[in-house]
Amino acid sequence: MSNEEKSFQKTSINWYPGHMAKTKRLILENINLIDIVYEVVDARIPYSSIVQEVDNLIKNKPRIIIMTKSDLCDKIETNKWIKKYEEQGKKVILMDIEHKFEIKKIINTTNEIMSSTNEKRLNKGLLKRKTRVLILGIPNVGKSTLINRLVGRKAVNVGNTPGITKNLNWIRINDELELLDTPGILWPKLEQTKVAYNLASLTAIKEEILPLFQVVEYILKTLYKYYPQILKERYGLEQIDNEDITNTLDIIGKRRGCLIKGGEIDYEKVYVVILNDIKSGNIKGITFDRYDEYQR
Repeated sequence: MSNEEKSFQKTSINWYPGHMAKTKRLILENINLIDIVYEVVDARIPYSSIVQEVDNLIKNKPRIIIMTKSDLCDKIETNKWIKKYEEQGKKVILMDIEHKFEIKKIINTTNEIMSSTNEKRLNKGLLKRKTRVLILGIPNVGKSTLINRLVGRKAVNVGNTPGITKNLNWIRINDELELLDTPGILWPKLEQTKVAYNLASLTAIKEEILPLFQVVEYILKTLYKYYPQILKERYGLEQIDNEDITNTLDIIGKRRGCLIKGGEIDYEKVYVVILNDIKSGNIKGITFDRYDEYQR
């Protein structure tokens, strides 16, 4: 564990709304109906946004990892994770579902997986049957946007607040494909380590779960460590004060006009500015899960 990580408070985060426990139960109850699983993952956190113990939920069903937000990630770093997952035998598709969605990539990979099953059916004189796909992922990784792109119309609500979807819903894509949509799921307890901060930094867990000061401190320190040019271009910072991040927040606050009466810094506004820069994609070309760190 890095010194930066040790500097953060070590307590457990419990954020496990009742619908998440219900979702896991319903997935297990319906998994025998499923042919393929689409797991949606944020390309900026290709490790932290993988559902923990997903194999226990989906049993031995084939899985396609769909990495969204390719336009916002550091492709060099993210591609290291893609290579790792592919070496494990997983199918991975890196996509920009907001701007350059290519449905053929997903459909072709799905058909490739189903080819042997359909061939067996044809050999028995049976018709090719509709493929049933379970779509799952942690909150706010783009599941709803992905579904809407596949359907070609607004089928589910979309938002950048975790927890939009609350129930399991079957959605017809076409005559050959049906999706079972699920709410975003997390594991019952998150330790305040790198994974927890990555999830908080990229809005996969609600902002009030972790102290905003700590999340923003983590973001700034991570950017300074791996992407100092972004800090310079976005905030005019050549360096940050690792010992007291407040000094850095003061500089950003003054430059962004986050002030209250008397010219004092409104730190809450500074937090919002930084978090919104991440959420809105103003800060791009970042991957917070560093492959080499997890290999130590």
